[in-house]
Amino acid sequence: MELKRVVVTGFGAITPIGDNAKEYWESLKKGASGAAPITLFDSTNFKTKFACEVKHFDALNYFDKKEAKKMDRNSQFGQIAAREAIAHGRLIEDQVDKNRVGVIWGSGIGGLETFESEVLGWAASNNIPRFNPFFIPKMIADITPGNISIEYGFHGPNYTTVSACASSANALIDAKMLINLGKADVIVCGGSEAAVTASGIGGFNAMHALSTRNDDPKTASRPFDKDRDGFVLGEGAGCIILEEYEHAKQRGATIYAELCGGGMSADAYHMTAPHPNGLGAFLVMQNCLDDAGVTADEVDHINMHGTSTPLGDIAESNAIAKLFGEHAFDLQINSTKSMTGHLLGAAGVIEAIAALHTIIHGIVPPTINHFTDDENIDARLNFTFNTAVEKSVNIAMSNTFGFGGHNACVLFKKI
Repeated sequence: MELKRVVVTGFGAITPIGDNAKEYWESLKKGASGAAPITLFDSTNFKTKFACEVKHFDALNYFDKKEAKKMDRNSQFGQIAAREAIAHGRLIEDQVDKNRVGVIWGSGIGGLETFESEVLGWAASNNIPRFNPFFIPKMIADITPGNISIEYGFHGPNYTTVSACASSANALIDAKMLINLGKADVIVCGGSEAAVTASGIGGFNAMHALSTRNDDPKTASRPFDKDRDGFVLGEGAGCIILEEYEHAKQRGATIYAELCGGGMSADAYHMTAPHPNGLGAFLVMQNCLDDAGVTADEVDHINMHGTSTPLGDIAESNAIAKLFGEHAFDLQINSTKSMTGHLLGAAGVIEAIAALHTIIHGIVPPTINHFTDDENIDARLNFTFNTAVEKSVNIAMSNTFGFGGHNACVLFKKI
């Protein structure tokens, strides 16, 4: 059976550095930091008092009051990104067969804000179980693709992938495979997260995962820097329209790139720490190249997972050096988490959108906040420190890894 080709025909985003895909890309090119003091709750007593929030967000700018009350912030972000991507891809305008359009979404946590507020409300009520009737629907991680399909009447495959920070990258890979096999013509694919809450910050603080650079939040996310001290929590959503190539051509859609490869692997090592030798990272990139039928020396750019954690950045860098050999030093690589922070389950898709834009525009955004080289990371690697670089990019890779040792990698090609 010959596998069908999968292309990108639209995208949308709402992020800490831009309320739509265009603003997001412009901020990436400029090297803008989305980190700032937390406004969503009182962080006075927390070790970390900053995050990468979506700025000045008001749900009533996007939804009527009744609709907004039925949705967690996580789902609101997802719906907004999907609306932009669907409009960008002209899915409704061109009257596609909605029975052949699916929605696959990724979220690592789901409606954390809803869960936290409902449980705290119950705890303060002298054990009287007065829960909001929308508590469960707002909280569950799979509600976002359900809401999107309800709004547009898409009857194709519909579910959520949950693999921690690899969730939305896994959603992209699942969508690719379903289209490859002819199970759908189009899949609205993405991820969302809204975990900047007391329990989100407190929980990651308890793990010693977050930066505590409260005196200078904008430089706190510093992937590959010797003095990095953890990641910065971000929030938002991204969405990509994936479509079967011939279907896209037939309806005259704009084709931005081909999703030519998807790889998955497991570290099988530790709940939260990466394999020290980068074994899982090496395997997932190799699996992705094999799936695409692409050799290592054909790759021009990698958007790394690059979270700004002491162990993770070293393991991933070593894996790249091992897999790509001498070509590793010709690759233009970066970590856009230096600007957006870590969007957990939404990280994979917003970073895939960044990689797509490098192909479309021939510009690799910077890894900002680099001050001191880490002697444990090969200095010959081109991390695109602090300033964007113009580069013709034909093939771009994006890595996303999650707690539990979940690794996902996607590869896009100019078409």
